[in-house]
Amino acid sequence: MTEEQSYTTEEISKLLKISKLTVYDLIKKGDLVAYRVGKQMRVDATDLEAYKQRSKQLQSPVHRAAVDSVPPSESYSGTGSDPTTTHAVHPTASAAPLSRGAFAASTSMTGNPSLAHSARHLVITGQDVSLDILMRYMEKQTRDIRPLRSFMGSLDGLISMYRGESDLVSTHLLDGDTGEYNLPYIRKILIGWSYVVVNLLTRPAGLYVQRGNPRGLQNWTDLKQPELRLANREKGSGARVLLDEQLRLHGIPASHLIGYDVEETSHMGVAAKVSSGEADVGIGSEKAARVVGQVDFIPLVQERYDLVMLKKQGNEAWIESVLRILQSPEFRQELQSFEGYDVSRTGEILYEV
Repeated sequence: MTEEQSYTTEEISKLLKISKLTVYDLIKKGDLVAYRVGKQMRVDATDLEAYKQRSKQLQSPVHRAAVDSVPPSESYSGTGSDPTTTHAVHPTASAAPLSRGAFAASTSMTGNPSLAHSARHLVITGQDVSLDILMRYMEKQTRDIRPLRSFMGSLDGLISMYRGESDLVSTHLLDGDTGEYNLPYIRKILIGWSYVVVNLLTRPAGLYVQRGNPRGLQNWTDLKQPELRLANREKGSGARVLLDEQLRLHGIPASHLIGYDVEETSHMGVAAKVSSGEADVGIGSEKAARVVGQVDFIPLVQERYDLVMLKKQGNEAWIESVLRILQSPEFRQELQSFEGYDVSRTGEILYEV
């Protein structure tokens, strides 16, 4: 391997034969050095090799015996109330140096290489561009944290939060029986946790159709049309839950839609399938239709896009910082520049336990 080679989190998960959530957890804990390039986290080959070597050393009987023999007074523990900011260093083990890319990413957060080591990683789940904007504000205003993105769907994000693998989850999940967004799911999944739910924005969601809408699709009941080809999202995504709830409420069998079991992992992927003529219809947000082009958008609902943050020890400071950002005129104004985003409730606390 060369020093210039690097891997995405997905490639790391395949190489190590672990889940992507485990990869993010290793990054979050500081066990695996990573840096962000645009929207993507990357790990240099040298840092991956260093992690593997450290893991082998920790598993060796000689190393375990040496560590066990070190008195508590000879070990060093970093400060901070959160376990992800604590690092133990023993005389028998030496820390691997940061790669050039990772060092630049770390020091850019603090302006001081010695402070970058103590920065806590926060995993933020979701795909909307508003999260990129939020991360930028967080990086500017909160020097002791480093936000990381995980592009999982709403339901998977909440489950990962329940497992302690995510810190800030974005969600847009419709409960068809009540017409309520997000809260019915959050209450059921985050049992036993204290958390706060705050609105990020409201946006239109509906149908992607081919230019000119040749099938004349105008509402959910039109999904009953015969031989309708669907571009679907993956299980757990907000768009998939929206579709499944509407199919249930209108008595339309999923098997009626051609392509229901074929999954795309983003709004853009669904819109692109419709734009290319491979599908007649898809479900998603308006913004993706505008970006892809050559596809019409039929708005059917206004979906509430909320953020969930766990209220546990060590989270108080950054939660307050996020709330200040969301409630600031500057942040709202930047969101409002995107057509279709409603920021009238941005920063409003909707539910707190």
